[in-house]
Amino acid sequence: HHAAYPDVDWRAFTRIFVRDLGLEHEPLTTQVNPSDDLATLFDALRGANNVLLDLDRDAWQYISDRYLGQEATAGETGSSTMPHKVNPIDFENSEGNLSKANSDLVFLADYLTTSRLQRDLSDSTVKRNVGAALAHCLIGYGKLQGGLGKVVPNEQVMRDDLDGTPEVIGEAVQTVLRREGQADAYEQVKALTRGREVTIEDFHDLFADLNVPEDVRAELRELTPAGYTGVADELVDDIRE
Repeated sequence: HHAAYPDVDWRAFTRIFVRDLGLEHEPLTTQVNPSDDLATLFDALRGANNVLLDLDRDAWQYISDRYLGQEATAGETGSSTMPHKVNPIDFENSEGNLSKANSDLVFLADYLTTSRLQRDLSDSTVKRNVGAALAHCLIGYGKLQGGLGKVVPNEQVMRDDLDGTPEVIGEAVQTVLRREGQADAYEQVKALTRGREVTIEDFHDLFADLNVPEDVRAELRELTPAGYTGVADELVDDIRE
């Protein structure tokens, strides 16, 4: 173009032409546009997928531990040998698809941001796999959403587990005792709980021997594993708002 029409301001012409198409003008390229924007997108997707993968795995574990149950779907087979099973298949499917997507996204982000000299067009082959990576993302999102729609909390299992692990209130106990000026608060709770099973009655025996005001003793007796949630409910309400 410049050889045929040297008097034309081709830099301005191309800038205006590209922007009029609603595109961002990139003045310096090889034969292909740089793929930094794609790499940024793929890395962002991979980061989001990692959060959802964590949710998939946690949900699977909660179901395995029976903290969560699943509503049975008519016609669905949970196991080829155990007809009663309701497997967390949606979370497993989501985990598999998001893991495959992340593997592809890492490859794409790494490959597309490198170029051999200035005439490497191998990216045209690689870019044909972008759709597959995004498809695995979409399938993973859909399966995760479907799995979440089936789960139901098993409150009794949660309560039984909490009641069976009263040592979780040890953190609250030693914090209250520190507030009351007990310098060895941590050591007292550690001596009671470390490496051994305890009951809520063991804690109450400890409270009875403490040199604290009666109102503090009553405050400590009110502590329960199920009730020791801090401000968690307020934090959840804030997110909902």
